[in-house]
Amino acid sequence: MSIVSHGHMFFVRRLLEDIARFKRDDIEVILTLNLPEELTFSLESMPFPIRIVKNTHPKGFAANHNHAFRLSHGENFVILNPDIRLIDNPFDALLAMVQENPKCIAAPLIVNGMGAVEDSARKFPTPYLLMKKLAGKVFHFSVTQDALPIKDELLMPDWVAGMFIVVPRALYETLQGLNEYYFLYYEDVEFCARARLAGCQILVNQKIKVIHEAQRDSHRKARYLMWHMKSAAKFFTSQAYLRISIRRLFGAM
Repeated sequence: MSIVSHGHMFFVRRLLEDIARFKRDDIEVILTLNLPEELTFSLESMPFPIRIVKNTHPKGFAANHNHAFRLSHGENFVILNPDIRLIDNPFDALLAMVQENPKCIAAPLIVNGMGAVEDSARKFPTPYLLMKKLAGKVFHFSVTQDALPIKDELLMPDWVAGMFIVVPRALYETLQGLNEYYFLYYEDVEFCARARLAGCQILVNQKIKVIHEAQRDSHRKARYLMWHMKSAAKFFTSQAYLRISIRRLFGAM
């Protein structure tokens, strides 16, 4: 299990305490401190091993989680944002999903603190839709999301946000991890795109809900918005996006 803190130790401690409530004996946590900060809890207070990685300089989402993967040993790899809160035990159901289907990426339904479903599971973005969303923010109109396919109460989006995903170890290795060409944004989109091209499914269990507490920096700070747009441009010019576009043009995906 990989958690990366960017000065979010308050959130990290609460998340680890949430995980500890479920008393699993098969958990290992790789906690990466992307910025200098002190632990606010004792490692011995947690009922599972925690390995601390202290970066000498900040790294991106992909680089941090890929490094954590290389340090991990489990049959499955879980990526968790520190600002996730666990309501009930999400692990049993999500791990059962990837055991039943080793060629899938499993995720819970993400809700905000008020219980409203976040748009963390979507169809692949397109330049047109991205510009439409930007125009909606400028001119204050909403953009309706297309309905996602559902099978046996599981959502089947094109991609899920990387704030909480479960990936079989063999699949993560086959896909060669997250793409470190991206920085902070679109790593999860591109990862899911390569997974879909490899014949994998992206599955969201609607019965499993977790809370996402944070605000989106890309909606508030110009610097983050610039990084977001740069990553979007990289994705729209990527081989993965080109291959998906061609397949969909001919109805093959």
